[in-house]
Amino acid sequence: MRDFPSCFGENGVQVADSSSSNASKNAQNLVTCVYQCRIRGRSCLITVTWSKSLMGQGLSVGVDDSSANQCLCKVDIKPWLFSKRKGSKSLEAYSCKIGVYWDLSLAKFGSGPEPSEGFYVGVVADMQMVLLLGDMGKEAYKKTSVSPSPSDALFVAKKEHVFGKRVFGTKAQFCHNGRIHDLMIECDTVGVNDPLLMIRVDGKNLMQVKRLRWKFRGNYTILVDGMAVEVYWDVHNWLFGTSAGNAVFMFKALPAMDEKLWISQPITNPSTLHWSFSQRFQDPKSQNLGFSLVLYAWKNE
Repeated sequence: MRDFPSCFGENGVQVADSSSSNASKNAQNLVTCVYQCRIRGRSCLITVTWSKSLMGQGLSVGVDDSSANQCLCKVDIKPWLFSKRKGSKSLEAYSCKIGVYWDLSLAKFGSGPEPSEGFYVGVVADMQMVLLLGDMGKEAYKKTSVSPSPSDALFVAKKEHVFGKRVFGTKAQFCHNGRIHDLMIECDTVGVNDPLLMIRVDGKNLMQVKRLRWKFRGNYTILVDGMAVEVYWDVHNWLFGTSAGNAVFMFKALPAMDEKLWISQPITNPSTLHWSFSQRFQDPKSQNLGFSLVLYAWKNE
């Protein structure tokens, strides 16, 4: 079990510290994705962080040694500078040169920092495309002079900040190459004596927590696409913290061999509800790695 690569500071997932009320909401408009890849036969994690500020969009790509839990190299790209909207940089890791290539000149963005189309980000090592993101694969292969070949990169984890007053929504997938779902978290804590927490997937109510003041931390198992997904929540800051605090949710896809027989059964014993967000993700080297999605939910004033 291990965290997201910790070497990326604010760009890494530090679940234990995610509820800090000192963090600025405006500085947290970012999405971090982690991919398990192989370079020269060795397992590594490549972290791609998309950020958004008043100055525009930003991109960070880092390579982490998953066996030694050590940051090997990192490149920061500021595509709001015209000359940086496409280009390449070379990094050194695993005794070889690693090339990071990007083209965001035609990228289309929604309300968040992650582009939806018209872009590519590629990572090349030993003339192989280790990781390729975006819908411009042909352009990426042409630019890198790499022969197209299937990639064994796995999308293993994602961290995202979401904002709202009562409803917090995002697009989510719960496994590598899985279906993209509409995920919605609903909770009204303003002037409500008995807040209710609900989680919907594609409009279907899959989880409901009553007596939230007693159950502000907990876990629950839902079923999505026939797969068990463990949901962990911590809404302490919403109920008892400052207005600048955020709630934390983690959706952990359970490998088939670990799926529990009590799918979607409520937890009735409050003493079992405590879950520490310092708990680490499963070791990326495991053959039964489950996907993890962490959402930090900020209430707009």
